[in-house]
Amino acid sequence: MPTPATPSTPEDLFAHSPTGLTICRAFATLVAEVTGDDVTTRTTKTQVAFRRRRGFAFVWPPWVGVRDHVDAPAVVSFVLPREDRSPRIEQVAHPTSTAWTHHVEVRDPAELDDEVAAWVREAYDAAG
Repeated sequence: MPTPATPSTPEDLFAHSPTGLTICRAFATLVAEVTGDDVTTRTTKTQVAFRRRRGFAFVWPPWVGVRDHVDAPAVVSFVLPREDRSPRIEQVAHPTSTAWTHHVEVRDPAELDDEVAAWVREAYDAAG
């Protein structure tokens, strides 16, 4: 059961950033449009996770992680079976031999465009 200090909804997680919450909601809409109903969503104390068999996309406020230098109100992340070197991607982690987690800083919901949708689709397909 969540405690008062543990966010349980996107509204809790982005309570200090109305723009971040708007981006979070826009990203959730994009994920739903790209993937359909085969996705579960879970809010933790650090992120909103979108899962198929495993997590494939995430949105989070940068102040909850180690990336406190980020001036964007939200970061979206997605897990691909390859590294993408787009200049939009701020950081790539390689946590396993078959997964690369990509982080994109988002300042405005309009940045959640066709390129982001394609990454989300690829991540969703790889999570199946």
